[in-house]
Amino acid sequence: MLIAVCSLKGSPGVTTWSVALAARWPQPARIALVECDPSGGSVATRFELASTPGLVSLAAAARRDATAELLWSHAQPLAGGLPVVAAPPGADYTRAALHALLDSRKKGVSVLRDAATVQGAVVIADCGRLDSTSPAMSIAREADQVLLLARPHADELTHLAAGLAMVDLWSMRPGLMLVGPGYPAAEVARELGMPVLARVPRDDKGARALSGHAGTRRGPARSALGKAAHQLATRLAMPPREPDASAMPLSVRERPVEHLVAGGADRWQTASPPRRQGNPNDSSLEGRS
Repeated sequence: MLIAVCSLKGSPGVTTWSVALAARWPQPARIALVECDPSGGSVATRFELASTPGLVSLAAAARRDATAELLWSHAQPLAGGLPVVAAPPGADYTRAALHALLDSRKKGVSVLRDAATVQGAVVIADCGRLDSTSPAMSIAREADQVLLLARPHADELTHLAAGLAMVDLWSMRPGLMLVGPGYPAAEVARELGMPVLARVPRDDKGARALSGHAGTRRGPARSALGKAAHQLATRLAMPPREPDASAMPLSVRERPVEHLVAGGADRWQTASPPRRQGNPNDSSLEGRS
């Protein structure tokens, strides 16, 4: 299974959530996290990993031997054992590595897609902030599931409604992750015609641990953030079911995509200020990528 984690605006915590999801994926599974954020990687710096192996060495090797096992030989383990293919910190080097990785595709399939087809294998791709020019778009198009993180605020939802069509994410049937307080999940799902899979809970200590900060005792298994990631991972790991058209939002079933996007943008442009939730756990990884 290949899962792409991304955003369309700002830094709502894509990397931190990617680490949490990979670290808390239910066993047995062969899991790997791959940094594909064109703006540059941060995992190697956060967790003090060596500069190689990683995304650059994987891209170079894929030109010669793009096998399903190749990805695992270019991963480094985090302290808990999670294999990570880390990207270099600079945007130029990371973009070059991503382009090389995509140029090495065999029969139109990347080494990430190949690795994810092995039975029991799960590849989490941290795709960062997507736009129409991002080299990570090709990886997102190959994914079995696209997780789109967004803060449920009027300005970000307006940007999201307009941006979905621009980057062709509608065709990928993304699942929305709401990060932080704001509009209720049911209202966001109804207006955008997109399922809200989960809300990211407030857990500053857990987020710090997942960001590699020393001195934090709360590991992923004990943190609220880790527990939320485990719940979502357990759902994603279940065999897929055929979608029930009668259960889909009316906007999805009866309105064309172009009208839905335009309507969504108008809705959020005229929206009143976000309504705060009473649940103290409904906050965010805001400011973390």
